[in-house]
Amino acid sequence: MRWLRFLLSTLVFLLFTFFHRMPSRRDFLSLAGKSLGLAAFSSATIGSLLRNVQAATNTVAHLSPEEAATDEDYWATIQKSFSVTRGIINLNNGGVSPSPRIVTEALVRYIWEQEDATAYTMWQILEPQCETIRTGLAEMFGCDREEIAITRNASESLETLLMGMDFKSGDEILTTTQDYPRMLTTLRQREKRENLKLNLIKIPIPPKNLDEISAAFEKGITDRTRLVLISHMINITGQITPVKAVCEMARARGIESIVDGAHSFAQFAFKQSNLGCDYFGTSLHKWLYAPKGTGMLYVKRDKIEKLWPLMAAESKQASDIRKFEEIGTHSAAPKLAIGEALLFHNGIGGKRKEARLRYLSRYWMNRLKDVPKIRFNTSFDPNQSCAIANVHIDGTNPEAVTKYLFDKYHIFAVPIMHEEFQGVRITPNVYTTLGELDRFCQQMEQIARNGLPA
Repeated sequence: MRWLRFLLSTLVFLLFTFFHRMPSRRDFLSLAGKSLGLAAFSSATIGSLLRNVQAATNTVAHLSPEEAATDEDYWATIQKSFSVTRGIINLNNGGVSPSPRIVTEALVRYIWEQEDATAYTMWQILEPQCETIRTGLAEMFGCDREEIAITRNASESLETLLMGMDFKSGDEILTTTQDYPRMLTTLRQREKRENLKLNLIKIPIPPKNLDEISAAFEKGITDRTRLVLISHMINITGQITPVKAVCEMARARGIESIVDGAHSFAQFAFKQSNLGCDYFGTSLHKWLYAPKGTGMLYVKRDKIEKLWPLMAAESKQASDIRKFEEIGTHSAAPKLAIGEALLFHNGIGGKRKEARLRYLSRYWMNRLKDVPKIRFNTSFDPNQSCAIANVHIDGTNPEAVTKYLFDKYHIFAVPIMHEEFQGVRITPNVYTTLGELDRFCQQMEQIARNGLPA
């Protein structure tokens, strides 16, 4: 029994030492790493990854964003920041994007931290730190931090707006036939329940210029229009819209405006002042590369009080942006890891990232534009598109094309089957290599020349 007494005395000593010298956050992470094999998820690892990005960025700091976009040595470092498989060529980054390692590792670290006396660590230690994330998002969007709510995705943000506004029977809401299906479903529910009218306009695919889109919205406005919903970037074509012109047009007529920024935020650089909207919603797990299930809602400060939250909040929160975050118990970890996503985005630089994404899209688009039977549902005009583009091979079914590309070559893309057009949506990302785009183009050229194998 001597060994048992020794073991017990040692355990008592360790417990006494632990509780009389409360470990720092760094000590805690070190203990976790040594005892649970989580050393890879330490602050030191994240710091090292960020330093690599910053060191690489310093080498292109003297270049314009467009010049830096073609520096493959620099982008090789950025590509290595992701832990994505190279067994699949992922050209579907529009739905959701992989996160860089620093974000995933931070997420896991925060999860482990909140699993220690959760009711205390999650609600009293981690949740208050989310206010720093609110500030970071506000700085990136160019607005007051008291106008930003952290949500779970663009759908939650936009449904908060669309379900939280007061309308009267007969009021009209104006948007396009190419708007995101979930938003159209939301509006059709209100239309059915409250006798509202959903007014859908068509826009050209692609338009000759942005004025064609503005004109379509102007023509669709009536004296009963109370709200305009416009996608900053249309998800199925990558079409960038003239948001500011449409929002100003609406405001001049006393109409409120919602901008669906699910794809625009962090894909290309802009601020709220470039939009002029009353409301804005986006997902952060697309182009900011934040954890899955993170989003952002912007509500102009003087409009917060009159907007109903999606889930009930106390009356004392009437003018508090946080009333839109009242969703019950949820993990603090994804929200906090948005911070590392912001660090990564800012480390690259928004304009440099935008230039690279546009360079990647034009790389494959220019290669295919003169191939017989291939046509584009997306404009080549840099004011009208960035990373996302939609391409079609005449005489083919997009669903069959994408199935063939994946089954035969493990190239992952999205078929778009819209009542107004069809095509394949291609969305590279900063981790995409030129070689991967070359392999995609080779197969598209083969299909255009020879058709799909029987």
